[in-house]
Order: sequence, then C-alpha cells, then structure tokens
Amino acid sequence: MAKIEIYSKTTCPYCVMAKRLFESKGQAFEEINLNLNPERTDEMVERAGGRMTVPEIFIDDKLIGGYDDLAALEQEGKLDPLLA
Repeated sequence: MAKIEIYSKTTCPYCVMAKRLFESKGQAFEEINLNLNPERTDEMVERAGGRMTVPEIFIDDKLIGGYDDLAALEQEGKLDPLLA
C-alpha cells in the first residue's frame, strides 16, 4: 500500500474532497492539519517546492500537488497505479 500524506486545513473543501477520494478507494492516509500543527507549515512549503496552498498531497514522498492534480490523475486512470 502506498504511503499517502495530505497537508490540510480544517475548513478547506478541497482537502475534504481529496480525503474522500482516498477513502472511496480504501486508502489510508496521514493527515497533517496545519490548523492543529502550524509548526509544520514550513515543512510543507519546503517539500512542495514553495507551494503554500492546501491540500498538498504526497504519495510515497512524491509531490502530487493539490486536489485538482489528484482529480486529474484519477480521471486519466493514473492514480490507481500510484496507489498499488
């Protein structure tokens, strides 16, 4: 199973959609809520190449991007191979 990490914020609808997509596929993920762990914001920005928006999604330590990037992978049939 792939290692999935999602940097999120509590009131972010795109974060909710990303989590629901992974849940619909039966995938476990680690959520790093920046509202609860603001000290990890710099970590996210560094890992995401300067991106400061949420969600920032990583699969096996590879940056996927935000929800739109995740949804595009799903639509193109490229997400499931990353999760295998």
